[in-house]
Amino acid sequence: MSLASVKQFFSEHAPDIDVIELAQSTATVELAAKGHGVEPAQIAKTLALKVGDDVILIVTRGDARLDNKKYKARFGTKARMLGFDEVEAETGHPVGGVCPFGLAKPHSVYCDESLKAYDVVVPAAGATNAAVHISPARIAELTGAEWVDVSAT
Repeated sequence: MSLASVKQFFSEHAPDIDVIELAQSTATVELAAKGHGVEPAQIAKTLALKVGDDVILIVTRGDARLDNKKYKARFGTKARMLGFDEVEAETGHPVGGVCPFGLAKPHSVYCDESLKAYDVVVPAAGATNAAVHISPARIAELTGAEWVDVSAT
């Protein structure tokens, strides 16, 4: 279902973008980078976090981690990742395949400034072996994402 919802999203909103399915898992930054022949930093990982009663998604580069001070300054609270079970319930995507496309529920999406270091990044596409090659600007455009600076590389 998750992979199908992402494929449907792209067929409706960006038919020029192909979902790439590999034979092997790309569920971690390292596996995805190897599978797609890019640097780990070019993998666009999607983090699912809780802000009050809301769930938000932050897309950041693969080698970045959240900077707690920057995050708290922007969102007014400490970063709290969703639990393993909550991730799929909220996004419709399994851990390792989470992306901001074809979501099960509407959530606010944020793109971290760190993504702008690359012309093309590789986010997952709803499955642990699926991804797309896309520009950071296009991710923001397609998802209505707001740009934020909340990571440390």
